[in-house]
Amino acid sequence: MVHHVTMSYDIDADKMLDVLRIGKEKLSDKGTTSAKKRVDPLRRQTGMSRQDIIETMIDTFTSRYGAGESKVTDDEMASAEARVATKFGTEEWLARVP
Repeated sequence: MVHHVTMSYDIDADKMLDVLRIGKEKLSDKGTTSAKKRVDPLRRQTGMSRQDIIETMIDTFTSRYGAGESKVTDDEMASAEARVATKFGTEEWLARVP
């Protein structure tokens, strides 16, 4: 199982707005007018330490979905490194403005 999501333990929402390019379309799709208002870090929501949140997530995914620890294989790492060299690490990709 691979689960992908962006979650923030703690964040400077003002700095986030300086760094990210968030288009009006993305905001309107979510029914909101401000990206800053959508940021609600886990630390503020729970009051828990980062390590406690990580352990809770591991325990929850393990008990609910039978998740287990996995490692990236040498072949997977080589493939990822090749993708960085040919696409994701190139100036064309890094300087791309959607």
